[in-house]
Amino acid sequence: MSFSESSNRAHVIAQALPYMQRYDNRRVVVKYGGNAMGDDALARAFARDITLLRQSGVHPVVVHGGGPQIGSMLERLNIKSEFKGGLRVTDKATVEVVEMVLAGSINKSIVAHINREGGRAIGLCGKDGDMVTARKLHRKHRDPDSKIEEILDLGFVGEPETVNARVLELILEKDLIPVVAPVAPGRDGATYNINADTFAGAIAGALDAKRLLFLTDVPGVLDRDGKLIKQLTRAGARALIEDGTISGGMIPKVETCLEALDQGVEGVVIVDGKVTHAVLLELFTDHGAGTLIVP
Repeated sequence: MSFSESSNRAHVIAQALPYMQRYDNRRVVVKYGGNAMGDDALARAFARDITLLRQSGVHPVVVHGGGPQIGSMLERLNIKSEFKGGLRVTDKATVEVVEMVLAGSINKSIVAHINREGGRAIGLCGKDGDMVTARKLHRKHRDPDSKIEEILDLGFVGEPETVNARVLELILEKDLIPVVAPVAPGRDGATYNINADTFAGAIAGALDAKRLLFLTDVPGVLDRDGKLIKQLTRAGARALIEDGTISGGMIPKVETCLEALDQGVEGVVIVDGKVTHAVLLELFTDHGAGTLIVP
């Protein structure tokens, strides 16, 4: 490396200092999922980002999904899925596979990547230390022909009911990086699969996180011309949902962002996980990398 290249690198590091100070000793929850999980180079870059955050004084918590991997394992095991209203019904056989994949292979793979980059990660799920208690989730569905609204029973699909933040706080105090799978027990003793976005929002709220980052497959919230909206307020986001600018699958993601703000998170970011070092770009640069939603 030439002196000029070394000088440029030092300049970049120095420019990041104000942002490092902003997040020093603060908690940042990162929901990790989408295509980034299936790309080994992006997985290594993500692990390096998380490790660097911890080395910089930030306390990161990773919550991950794994829908494609679950679907692949169900096919391999010849377990056929039932769908109601476009949503997968999670029966007893399916939830056992969900727990095996999420809390097992995916979770430990992310932990291993972070540890290889010099971090000290520990894999968990909502069951560990009674961190998260779930309740059964019911979804409403309106039949397009009859217009009759019905309540869908999706089996062992849940939503967070309580979060014991002390479990994660004790782990963070030991300079460990929690990597959490969205599986949790219910008060009825059953195991529930929880949407990873919803799970991450509940974790971030319980930890009073400064930032919650959703790594997705899109750049962020786009306007009607397809251009990235860099920042939105709560009211602005709701207005874009009402006028149809925010539509389809982005609606539940933005609504989850708003729920996290309601729980006390200072800011929520939707960012493209396919961008290398997206986490560092968002937190440690002035340009950012996605759409920031603030109260």
